[in-house]
Amino acid sequence: MTETRTFTEEEPVRVFLVDDHEVVRRGLTDLLGAEPDITVVGEAGTAEQALARGPALRPHVAVLDVRLPDGDGITVCRELRDAMPDLACLMLTSFDDEDALLDAIMAGAAGYVLKQIKGSDLVAAVRTVASGESMLDPATTARLMRSLRTEPDESEGVPAALAGLSPRERDILELIGEGLTNRQIGKRLYLSEKTVKNHISRLLAKLGVHRRVQAAVLASQLEQHGPTDHPTE
Repeated sequence: MTETRTFTEEEPVRVFLVDDHEVVRRGLTDLLGAEPDITVVGEAGTAEQALARGPALRPHVAVLDVRLPDGDGITVCRELRDAMPDLACLMLTSFDDEDALLDAIMAGAAGYVLKQIKGSDLVAAVRTVASGESMLDPATTARLMRSLRTEPDESEGVPAALAGLSPRERDILELIGEGLTNRQIGKRLYLSEKTVKNHISRLLAKLGVHRRVQAAVLASQLEQHGPTDHPTE
């Protein structure tokens, strides 16, 4: 989103709600629907419902629960934004999770708030991301991403570990770096989601990192260290 958007009672912010708790969705619908410049155009209780309903509703903002019964809101954010690049995703969670925040940043989320937020602050957050602004604090984002870049680099074994990856693992690491989910990687490489998950577990161990986002940062070093001579799996 490159331009600031404005909304009025005649042209309100169109909001799509995704949360597996009906009482939460009802509460959010009542809260947001009471605002003259905001309208809730639809809701979903699962990731599958969200991906099926979201694009047809043409929302400006999607308020997404991070944890869903059949997936997660961060994956939904990424896939909805693939279909609607101008969509602003506001991640909503009941816990403060640094890993989830980093994943949300990588998925292109515009904001990340806790469910304990005051109603008036949530309304303000929806208006903020709808206008094209970010609710992600730049200083916090920069600090987190900097820490991810420095942690792996402190290990002298990282270049050797990258060189030691198999061609398949390198392919998967590159796709992690692009922000793809396990399911999307599987479709791209014609692998089952379980097989992708197993490959990722092995490559994380080889790289000496524990978090997917750390692997994504290391993916940028693949070109620097060049291709391997391992035979294709």
